[in-house]
Amino acid sequence: MKEILEKYERKSDNLLAILHELQDSKDEHYLSREDLKAVSKYLNLPLSMVHGVATFYSMYAFKPRGKYIIRVCQSPPCHLMGATTISKELMKILGIKFGETTKDKLFTLEMSSCLGVCGVAPAIMINNKVYGNLTPEKLKSIIEEKRREK
Repeated sequence: MKEILEKYERKSDNLLAILHELQDSKDEHYLSREDLKAVSKYLNLPLSMVHGVATFYSMYAFKPRGKYIIRVCQSPPCHLMGATTISKELMKILGIKFGETTKDKLFTLEMSSCLGVCGVAPAIMINNKVYGNLTPEKLKSIIEEKRREK
């Protein structure tokens, strides 16, 4: 953690970048209470402010997540093009609901209000990679591929 903090100037402008890097540095992709305290101390900001900023943005998590974070786009274009079908299929394949992580800690399922890829709706993002023009069959193939990559 120290190495990450010291890469940044002690300016509040760096708060989001530090939180992102701390979260991304962990296999379980989340921020712990200790992370927030360390950032608060390093940037000389009240813990309540750091916590408030981190909880405001949906991209930060406070409980361990899976290796692959699957975000399902819920924008109107994705919804109209089949996001509900994709969501149901993912829950069936993974055996979890939104906000949950598989028992093997491989997948976490989350909703996203918009991924910004309306031209390939319906779409999901797995970690930082977007998959679009999804069908239940294509979705099964993507999940099987990720399971093989373990």
